[in-house]
Amino acid sequence: MALPVRRITEHLIPAIESLRRHALDVERAHAREIEAVHPRHQDSARNLLHYLALRQSDIRDLQRELGMLGLSRLGRAEAHTLSSLDAVLAALHAMAGREPPRRRTRHGQVGIAGGALHLNDHAETLLGKPGGRRATRIMVTMPSEAATEPGLLTDLLRAGMDVMRINCAHDDADAWLAMIRNLRAAEAATGRACRVYADLAGPKLRTGDIRPVGRVIDFKPRRDVWGRVEQPARVLLIPRGQTTSPTAQDVDAVLPLEPALLAQAKPGDRLELEDNRGSHRRLHLVERRGESLLAHAERHVYLSDGAACILYRGGDQLAAGRVGPLPERVLPLTLKVGDRLLLTPEDQPGEHARLDTQGRVERPASIPCTLPAVFDAAAPGQRIWFDDGRIGGRILANSGREIGVEITHAAPEGSRLRPEKGINLPDTRMDIPALTPKDLEDLRALAGQVDIVGLSFVRAPEDVHALQAALRALDAGGVGTVLKIETPQAFENLALILLAALASPPVGLMVARGDLAVEVGFERLAEVQEEILWLAEAAHVPVIWATQVLEGMAKRGLPSRAEVSDAAFGVRAECVMLNKGPYIIETVAFLADLLQRMQAHRDKTRPMLRRLAVSQLKKGKGNGG
Repeated sequence: MALPVRRITEHLIPAIESLRRHALDVERAHAREIEAVHPRHQDSARNLLHYLALRQSDIRDLQRELGMLGLSRLGRAEAHTLSSLDAVLAALHAMAGREPPRRRTRHGQVGIAGGALHLNDHAETLLGKPGGRRATRIMVTMPSEAATEPGLLTDLLRAGMDVMRINCAHDDADAWLAMIRNLRAAEAATGRACRVYADLAGPKLRTGDIRPVGRVIDFKPRRDVWGRVEQPARVLLIPRGQTTSPTAQDVDAVLPLEPALLAQAKPGDRLELEDNRGSHRRLHLVERRGESLLAHAERHVYLSDGAACILYRGGDQLAAGRVGPLPERVLPLTLKVGDRLLLTPEDQPGEHARLDTQGRVERPASIPCTLPAVFDAAAPGQRIWFDDGRIGGRILANSGREIGVEITHAAPEGSRLRPEKGINLPDTRMDIPALTPKDLEDLRALAGQVDIVGLSFVRAPEDVHALQAALRALDAGGVGTVLKIETPQAFENLALILLAALASPPVGLMVARGDLAVEVGFERLAEVQEEILWLAEAAHVPVIWATQVLEGMAKRGLPSRAEVSDAAFGVRAECVMLNKGPYIIETVAFLADLLQRMQAHRDKTRPMLRRLAVSQLKKGKGNGG
């Protein structure tokens, strides 16, 4: 066996030496970028460049031969690339009976044990220490109630939340500051520390408003398969002028009525309503709730604003009035494969398809787009996706004021498109800044109160520089930053984005898998998110695993098997993000237990190192393909 081993080692030594030389060549070629990095992170920047150099070659055959000799196959070299190459070379020389080359450890070279230490230190600086015996932190997106319900923050901290996420696309500065005050009180009550992360909205590429169909409402009971009423519709009758009700969440509809009528009413009475179809429907009053009353309906009811109503007690008429004002009713667009859709500017409300007298489409359905730059950049033939990829289409034409789309992907029975849903244009290159005027305003309100700021829709190093400059202008240069990777441009430019971010640490990456999946294609998501994890580890930059983690459990109380498997994969990141939902406290506790159990299995992956296209560093602003 000695001869084959020696023959393999004689072949492998020059091959590994060549990889090592190339790593140092790439480091020297980017000396200027390293010099711009914060001194405490320059070792990480060098290691990133070494890893990129390694991934510019396909070394799978070398890996197999190293495996035959029982040596490291370089499959876990991300965090300490040069030291891994040196260790393999030393072993190969020993097996070949050669004197290993005498090399002094280079200044700043990351040792094999040092890579994990660097990453852990950077993660703790940015995200704080994880709770319990976990290595992975849990981030939770705040619902609006976090501003008014202090107990919610206490419960979340006790369940295992480590980072509170404020989504700046929702609520306002007053609500965000109230959330932070409630968190600080919860920290004091529980003795647990928690970081505050403000996620800037970025360029808002969403569907706009749809024109209401009128002030109408309908509600109906739940029936069994035989048509029998299982549960009547629950309707809250509130005094006219009362805009909200704290009890309205457990009802099917809210009807405003004259306060004088409600003052006379009591449980046991009935309210007769004039239905839109010319018939009358009856509500049975069952419970008083302050100035309001809860009623039950056992028939399907359709009402318009101003519908007549009469209050009865037994056979006596007590009072008469009218329903309203009802809120404007907006119906979603229903789109099927082959349908046409018009994308219009934000100041033009969307409309349903207009039909002629023969039922043929006279004008397609339309919906506005909130980002004007789309009308300058989109071109025929390019793909467009709506609502996290649930609806897809192909652009047919762009007049500069109106974009025609043919629907190519939708559910067989049609898919519904509503306002405030995301739009993705994976083939369209738009030269727009990631930092918007609203983001700058939000930064001014929050800079002194938060620990971390998240930048949405990063595409190039210039976006990182803009955020860093804005924070310095607010005397908040020490605030941590998280860069959300959610576009093909961000992925293609990831190496240079990381180098730019290391100039002002602490920094982290968020893998925004929802938008990323739509942008790069669902079939590529697995490999793209894997490559992001590799490059982040090479730069010793912590990663936040985001989008729809345990989404079903947070909303409905029980996770699916697929959700549990997906959440378990999050143990490879330094933080996992959960979205809000009625069962979020239980979901946080479940995830905390799952991450702790999975921690022992984290290092079982052994990737094969083919050449990575993303390993090529492209200088200059790169928001093109």
